[in-house]
Amino acid sequence: MNLLPKTREEFAQTDYWNEFFKKRGEKAFEWYGEYLELCDQIHKYIKPADRILMLGCGNSKLSMDMYDTGFRDITNIDISPIAVKKMVELNAKSRPDMKFLQMDATAMTFPDESFSVSLDKGTLDALFADDEPETKAVVENYFKEILRTMRNGGRYVGISLLQEHILNFLLDFLPKQNCMLRIVHCLGVEQANKEKNADDALTLPVFVVVATKFKSLPMPVLEFGFGNDKMQRFSTVSELNNAVSSVQKAALVCNGLARSNIAGHNEVIMDLHRPSEQTPRYTIHILDKPPARGLGKYAAFIVPQGREVEWLFSTPAGRKKLQDSANFQRLAVVTLHRDQVYSTLDEVKQELADSIKNLSPAGLTEQIPYLSLGSDVGKRETLICGFSKISGDFRIEEVEANGKTLRRLIFLSNQFVVQSEALVKTVKIKGKKDRKKIDFGYLACQHHLYMSVGVQLATTVQNPKRDVEKDVLVVGLGGGGLCSFLHAALPQARITAVEIDPIMLEVAEQYFELKQDKRFHVVIDDGLDFVERCRNEDIHFDAVLFDVDSKDLSLGMSCPPQSFLATKILQHIKEIIGPKGLFMLNLVCRDESLRAEALHNLHQVFPAVCSYKLEEDINEIIYCANDEKYKTVEQWKKNMGTAGRGLNSAVKETKLASEDALEVAEFLSELKI
Repeated sequence: MNLLPKTREEFAQTDYWNEFFKKRGEKAFEWYGEYLELCDQIHKYIKPADRILMLGCGNSKLSMDMYDTGFRDITNIDISPIAVKKMVELNAKSRPDMKFLQMDATAMTFPDESFSVSLDKGTLDALFADDEPETKAVVENYFKEILRTMRNGGRYVGISLLQEHILNFLLDFLPKQNCMLRIVHCLGVEQANKEKNADDALTLPVFVVVATKFKSLPMPVLEFGFGNDKMQRFSTVSELNNAVSSVQKAALVCNGLARSNIAGHNEVIMDLHRPSEQTPRYTIHILDKPPARGLGKYAAFIVPQGREVEWLFSTPAGRKKLQDSANFQRLAVVTLHRDQVYSTLDEVKQELADSIKNLSPAGLTEQIPYLSLGSDVGKRETLICGFSKISGDFRIEEVEANGKTLRRLIFLSNQFVVQSEALVKTVKIKGKKDRKKIDFGYLACQHHLYMSVGVQLATTVQNPKRDVEKDVLVVGLGGGGLCSFLHAALPQARITAVEIDPIMLEVAEQYFELKQDKRFHVVIDDGLDFVERCRNEDIHFDAVLFDVDSKDLSLGMSCPPQSFLATKILQHIKEIIGPKGLFMLNLVCRDESLRAEALHNLHQVFPAVCSYKLEEDINEIIYCANDEKYKTVEQWKKNMGTAGRGLNSAVKETKLASEDALEVAEFLSELKI
C-alpha cells in the first residue's frame, strides 16, 4: 500500500520546474524512465497484438526494447528527418518490421482509426513548453490527431511530468472527448532516477496518463493510482488534480529536505493518506539540528496510538526535546490517527518505509532506524462517536499508556488536545465479570491540580470553619474530572458546575461516572449569564474557577474565551467572591499581547493577582483575590504552601488513589505576582 503525501509547506512551484529543466538540459527527457522501469505499466496497457504509434520517437530506445520483447507492430514518427534517418539505419537489419516515418504529429497523414495505442514518452511535455494560447492550439491539434487516428477503445499512453498547465489541459480536454482518464504515479521510475542521480537531490515524480477512447460516456471516468496498486476513482476533476498535485508538492518538499538542513527553522509537516481516503493515516513532523560529531544522520520515531496528545509529541518544544534524547541530526516524528486500524508495529514500519526514505538527507546509505516507546503500536478503542451543536464532532475513547487505561473526551476540531481524561481501573468481583470504574483521585491535567490547591486555599485557609460548607463555582464541566475530584477530596466543598452544552453533561454522567448529589449539582447555562445572575441576586462563592475553552481556534487565546475576561464580568466575579474568596482561571495563550491584555484587565479589577506557569505546557493558572494581604508573593507562597500540604492530606484522608501528590516546594518557587 502506497500512501498519498499531502504537505502543509508552501513553495514556488515554477522555480522548481525551471531549475529542473535548467539542470537536466538535453538530458531532461531521460528522466521519463527506460523500458525496465516502465515495463509494468507498458504491459498493463499495451498488448503485443496492438497496433502501436510511437509519437516523437527521437533517439529513444523504448520502441526498440518493446520490439525485442514481442511488440512487433510499431510505427515510429518524428518531425526530425535526421532522427528518423538515424533510427532507420540503426534498426533496418535487427528490427526489419518496425517502421520509422518523418511526420508532424499535429498533422498526421494516417487514415482514421489506424492504431489501437498511441505511446508518448515526453513528447507532450516538449510540445507544451508554456501556457501561451499559440502553444495550447498546437497541443489541441496534437490530441485531435491522436484521437482521429485511434480506434474506438484504443488508448493514449503518455509518460509525463504533468506540469500544472499540462495537467489542467488534460483534465479539461480529454473528458470532453469521451475519454476515460487514468493517471498513475510511476514509483519505479522515480526511485531509479534517485539511485542514478544520488548526488543530485532534485527529482520530480513521473506519471503515466492513460486516456481510453469511447464513442460516448454517460459521465466522466477519472482514476488515480500508485504503481500497481488498486485504482481510486474520483467523482470530480478537482479531486484528481489534487491527488497529482499532492504527489508533486510532496516531492518538491522532499527535494528541499534532501538538499538542505532546516535546523533553526520551523518543522516540516506532512500528512500521509491512503489514496481512497480524505482523512490522514499518518502525520510526520520533520526536525533537523546542526551537524555535530556523535549524531546519527536520520531516524524515524513512531508515536504509539493515544500518546500523540502528550507534550513530548504534540508540541514543537516537546518534539525538539525528543530529538535531543534520540541523538539524531534529522528526526521524523510519526503520529497515528484515530479512526484508522493499525495491526502491528512491523506492519506500520513497512507501510511507512517509502515515505520515510523519501524524507532522508541526500547521500544517506545506512539503514534508517525506527524508534518507539515499545514493541507495539498502542491500543485505542473508540467507545462512542458523538456530535454536539456547540462543540461539533467528538469521540470518547480508551487508550493504553504507561500501563494505564485512560478514557478521553476529544473534540475533533482540536483533536491533539485532550478535553477530559480519566483513569479507568478494573474492579475484580468474585464470581462475576470484571467491572471498569473511574478513579476520581486521578487528575489528568496539571492545571487542575493547581486549581485544586486554590480551592483548598479558599475553602480552608481563608475560611477555616470546619462545620460550614464552602461554595465553589466551576464554569466549564467537560467530562467532569476536576469537579469529581474536588467533590471526593474536599468533603466541606459544595460545588456548582455551569456547562453551556447539555451533551457534555450526558457524556460526563454516562462515560465519566459523574454523580450529582446535595453537595454537587450541574447547571446548564451560559457561564457569563450565570455569573451575572449570581451578582444580581447577591449569590456568593468562596471560590470561582474558569476552565472553559474557546471554540474559535483561530485566536491566539484558546482558554478562556476573551469575553470571559471583559471588565464587566471580572467586576461581577470580584463581588461574588467577596473579601475572602478566590478567583482562578486557566489561561492558555500563544499570543503574548493577548496575555498581557488579560493580565492587565485582571490587575485593574483585583488588588492581588498571582500566576503559575506550567513547565511543559502553555497553560498558566491565574489566582486573583480581593484580600489586600496577598499583594506580596511571599504571602501567596506562605498560604499556598499550607493549602498544598492540606490538599495532599485531604487526598490521603479520603482514601483517593491519587498519584498526583503536589510538589509544594517546586510549585511555590514558580509563583509570580
